[in-house]
Amino acid sequence: MAKHYEVFYSLETSIRVLISQTIEAAEKTDEWWKSARVPQAIKQEVTSRIQKELDAGVTRRSMDELDYTTFGELSDLIQANWDIFGGTLFTSKRAVQKVMASLNALRNPIAHCSPLAEDEQLRLQLTVRDWFRLME
Repeated sequence: MAKHYEVFYSLETSIRVLISQTIEAAEKTDEWWKSARVPQAIKQEVTSRIQKELDAGVTRRSMDELDYTTFGELSDLIQANWDIFGGTLFTSKRAVQKVMASLNALRNPIAHCSPLAEDEQLRLQLTVRDWFRLME
């Protein structure tokens, strides 16, 4: 189970870096989170999650708002900014949606420490390959 968590953690982290670097380059600022490139609904959800952490009296997990987005919201960020992700990084918006949806479905049992059936382990391997194939 731990190896699946490690794979998914690494993949999700690399997707966050890709999104951050791509939008930052387009906006020419590291303050891109405040720009119109981030849908207002995502900003509101992130603000709410940060406030819940603060209200709980626990240490804030990150100073980067992007770290508070869900995996589904990462997909939404790519879709909302297809003008900078499409063509140069990805060739098919629909393929990105499909692979991200599949990864999101696989993420739940991994993140919640549930064992993955043998078929789902294979599906994870193939879907991770699909993700990297999108960027070829």
